Amino acid sequence: MPYNRRSKLITEGIARSPNRAMLRAVGFGDNDFDKPIVGVANGHSTMNPCNAGIQPLVDRAMAALREAGAMPQVFGTPTVTDGIGMGTEGMKYSLVSREVIADSIETAVNGQCMDGVLVAGGCDKNMPAAVMAMARINVPGIFVYAGTIKPGSWKGQALTIVSPFEAVGAYTAGKMSREDYDGIERNACPTVGACGGMYTANTMSSSFEALGMSLLGSSQMDRRGSRGTVDDRRFRAREEARSGALRAQTLGTVRRRRLPSGGWRTAGA
Repeated sequence: MPYNRRSKLITEGIARSPNRAMLRAVGFGDNDFDKPIVGVANGHSTMNPCNAGIQPLVDRAMAALREAGAMPQVFGTPTVTDGIGMGTEGMKYSLVSREVIADSIETAVNGQCMDGVLVAGGCDKNMPAAVMAMARINVPGIFVYAGTIKPGSWKGQALTIVSPFEAVGAYTAGKMSREDYDGIERNACPTVGACGGMYTANTMSSSFEALGMSLLGSSQMDRRGSRGTVDDRRFRAREEARSGALRAQTLGTVRRRRLPSGGWRTAGA
């Protein structure tokens, strides 16, 4: 069974000359049209710490896919962040953005006849959206988690994104000094990464492992380093995810076969 069983519809035959002409403009050569086209859904965004820093991981995954004999095609997904949109009209777009993101991934993969997909995300909207999309598309694919943020610290107290919310109430009630109020705000998010706690993103990443949608151990690594930097462990994880995606491609493993009832029970537990 050819690995490019879907993409050959747009790369093979006399009638597909216009298709190949456009693909040549984005880096395809004469020897590339028989290779599987693997979509890379890129959740990178500088709108929030959750998705900031994903781009270096995607770049590494793209290079690894090429080395493994695939032709990666990257495309972006939108993002909405509850922590920033909360208390504004923006929250009307938050929950529905999961469907928008899932639709965008499905549209790109099916619209371009891709043979597989690797999704990189790191927030509570693009993560469930990624799995929703992969289940719908039903092609070989894998999710890679960008990692959680490291804890902040102020006067020896560990901080998460919840800390500034609590500080607002304490300061407003006259139970906190302005120094502590400002200190918590400035130190709550010391790096990029998903909100530090078992909130949606970290819960989803753990569940995805149980479902077999991401590699074991990938949910347990934080996004180490200073703002905007990424630990080498994350780079290695992305390359391993690339290998997982290609193994699934080789075996023809589609997503619905990787969502057993036992996995759902484990994830729910």
